[in-house]
Amino acid sequence: MNRKPEWLKVKIASGDHSKKVRDILRKYNLNTVCDEALCPNRGKCFDSLTATFMILGKNCTRNCTFCNVTKGIPEIVDNGEPVNVALATKALGLKYVVVTSVTRDDLSDYGSNQFAKVIREIRAICSDTKIEVLIPDFKGDNDALLNVVKERPDVISHNVETVPSLYPTVRPMADYKQSLRVLLNIKAYDQNIYSKSGLMVGLGETPDEILAVFDDLRQVGCDFLTIGQYLSPSKSHITVKEYITPEQFVWYKEKAYEAGFAYVASSPLVRSSYMAHEAINNIRRKS
Repeated sequence: MNRKPEWLKVKIASGDHSKKVRDILRKYNLNTVCDEALCPNRGKCFDSLTATFMILGKNCTRNCTFCNVTKGIPEIVDNGEPVNVALATKALGLKYVVVTSVTRDDLSDYGSNQFAKVIREIRAICSDTKIEVLIPDFKGDNDALLNVVKERPDVISHNVETVPSLYPTVRPMADYKQSLRVLLNIKAYDQNIYSKSGLMVGLGETPDEILAVFDDLRQVGCDFLTIGQYLSPSKSHITVKEYITPEQFVWYKEKAYEAGFAYVASSPLVRSSYMAHEAINNIRRKS
């Protein structure tokens, strides 16, 4: 693949705010998906005093070929993590917080109870903060999903990531239809929780395949959608097949709104948690 185009080049942040975020994360022994997934926006977010917390350790039990998160022996669940996430949320003064995790197929509850505890602690310490959780599929376990839903976070996000035809090479341990069922069941259990999903493009998919995913997501009641350019973290990850132009992202955004999403973020550097608060603040229509 050719060199990155100009629209994908970002400035690395090194300001006082960025240092403050890292100091707080270190103080409370917390991980962020910003660093673990090498998000291109992490500098901008850190300079804005925001970060997406990643709970349940650094090691993932899945083998997705696009992701930079470490694959390895899962870590012991940290019982102090929920309160530490809440304390860090308070220290950063966050009015909107996003919490995600590695996938923990090794746990009987797939890590869902840790999500529930984190939500409760944030509510106890930062009662005015809106909460978004970006969850794995919990292997389709409905009881695990209910553990999260019953805590009523403002947004529950679960990414389909790519089109169905690319799952064998991009998400070999995941199932597209299972991810759709997760999003369907969020709404089945609580209509008042916003649901959200995300897509990467540039992996070899066609525009028609992307539009079909839009329709599938709307059929399960998905409210919010993010669309961003896939960037390969290293030579050992799946390669970028195409750099999608900013104009094509605008077209995808228009088509997604036509499909009925309440909020769409679509541009090359968009990631599922980037500027996440804007969804609730800029809703066009409620599904």
